[in-house]
Amino acid sequence: MTDVGIERMGLYCGAAFVDVAKLAAVRGLDPARFANLLMRRKSVAFRFEDPVSFAVNAARPMIDALSPAERSMIDLLVVATESGIDWGKSISNYAHRYLELPRHCRMFEVKQACYGGTAALRTAASLVAAGEARRALVISTDVARCVPHSYAEPSQGCAAVALLVGRNPVVLALEAGASGVHGYEVMDSCRPTAETETGDVDLSLLSYLDCIERSFLAYRDRVGAVDFRDHFAYLACHTPFGGMVKGAHRTMMRKFSPGPPQAVNEDFERRVRPALAYCQEVGNIYSGTVFLALAGALAHGDYTQPQRIGLFSYGSGCCSEFYSGMATAASSQSVRALDLDGMLAGRRELDMTEYDALLADEAQPLFGLADVRIDAGRFTSVLDSHFAGTGRLVLDGVVGYQRQYRWA
Repeated sequence: MTDVGIERMGLYCGAAFVDVAKLAAVRGLDPARFANLLMRRKSVAFRFEDPVSFAVNAARPMIDALSPAERSMIDLLVVATESGIDWGKSISNYAHRYLELPRHCRMFEVKQACYGGTAALRTAASLVAAGEARRALVISTDVARCVPHSYAEPSQGCAAVALLVGRNPVVLALEAGASGVHGYEVMDSCRPTAETETGDVDLSLLSYLDCIERSFLAYRDRVGAVDFRDHFAYLACHTPFGGMVKGAHRTMMRKFSPGPPQAVNEDFERRVRPALAYCQEVGNIYSGTVFLALAGALAHGDYTQPQRIGLFSYGSGCCSEFYSGMATAASSQSVRALDLDGMLAGRRELDMTEYDALLADEAQPLFGLADVRIDAGRFTSVLDSHFAGTGRLVLDGVVGYQRQYRWA
């Protein structure tokens, strides 16, 4: 069977960030509890950015690098997001327009909390494998709804990850049949309105731990009696915050590969820590977080020999999947060539006054508004310094409920 998987990857992690240690100090969060988050910075979005602009800015460099013939082979576009902008119209329609994809391209949007990105990837890969699509573009894009003055606030980020799926999987070759799924209804988190994000943090943690164990067992039922420690060179997990992944790894090791605490910690540093590299800098980006973890594992791991990566995707509500793919030196090089470290270093740091001003803007969502003009206001200088001349897409306003964008 011909390999199917991720051929190319594109990322956009915003143009600004907040130092979450400073944020925690201003909010009066307990230092010891905050340290357990294993977070350093988080990306934030401006008023003139939204899930559409993030999606297009993640995918555009990758799409522009394709020849016209290669672009014409994209038969499917799937956008995964929790940050929808319309009850009916899909973000994929806007993305299709600004990425100038062919008119024969099937397009739709997926919502399944943080599992949505994996749902989109698995669907796209299946259609490619079945010959129903020659290539597919999967984009996960989210702008987290902030919950101020909570321990969730330092981890809520924004970014988009674009994946080109096809039969030349340079980035990651998905292993056919190597997948285990586990899901059930649970009210651990939800976004009942455009302005509200809420849930039960403790219940979400318990559901995550339950699902990583049971989806791995389902994976093992399909693949065979594989060893959790030895079968995967690296692990890339959905990362609401690094501390949750560290706790989940410790729990899995105790259940499936018990050993002294030092050995468990050494295994975490070797197999899991690389995948946290970018998650700690960007924050939880929901449907795309597992792919941000994958990018970290590929950019910061050792691939002198082909390596198997285990991926765990969890979406509140809930659905989860444990699956795997093979990566090579070419995989690592393709992600390193994106220079994500340089992109993150180029973001502008916001002070707390500026950050709170952005939160005030966010408190007035654009969802459902017929006519709005976007004013950069106090961030006009940022629009000039970090967007002008970059060719990035920015939001100009809303006219007759239709969002209007322009190239910076």
